[in-house]
Amino acid sequence: MKKLTIKEAIVVEGRYDKAALSNIVDTVIVDTAGFGVFSDGEKLALLRRLAQARGLIVLTDSDGGGFLIRSFLKSAIDPALVKHAYIPDVPGKERRKKNPSKEGLLGVEGMSPDILEAALRRAGATVDGEAATGCVPPLTKAELYELGLSGHPDSAARRAALQKALDLPAGLTANALLDVLNVLVTREELEKLIGSTQK
Repeated sequence: MKKLTIKEAIVVEGRYDKAALSNIVDTVIVDTAGFGVFSDGEKLALLRRLAQARGLIVLTDSDGGGFLIRSFLKSAIDPALVKHAYIPDVPGKERRKKNPSKEGLLGVEGMSPDILEAALRRAGATVDGEAATGCVPPLTKAELYELGLSGHPDSAARRAALQKALDLPAGLTANALLDVLNVLVTREELEKLIGSTQK
């Protein structure tokens, strides 16, 4: 498998995630040392500089810890410079671990190269030699409401069905889902997907 050359730097949680990713992409990959980034001012400064120079893709596990790290980075780095890649919820455990994670899901290191590449592409990674995708007006919170994905009694169930159809983690908030949808689908595609998941 030929490595993808990506413009953006990628931030992951740990060294095993970094090792898995370095097999499929050619770019700067920085690990946060788990929650270590919370108290490591130098690493945070580096991530800000990389985001400014090249853009940054955050790729964390789909568990509570991964979302906590993602949330921290979201508040610490200019959101205009950051893209978010999400891996699907896949039950299992990594080979090197004795026990599965608390949620029983595979992390970044346990994902196949195809899944990791798809996650980066869905996040809008700028791949060398490939044309950038055209800009369309972003979906808004009001449109999520109109589509029944927020503010309605069954919105959580509708979002869960949509996230499953798009191979996204179940733990996404409505705001995070909006960010992801703006990278993945047009309004028309979203309406079709919602129609097919609500049958």
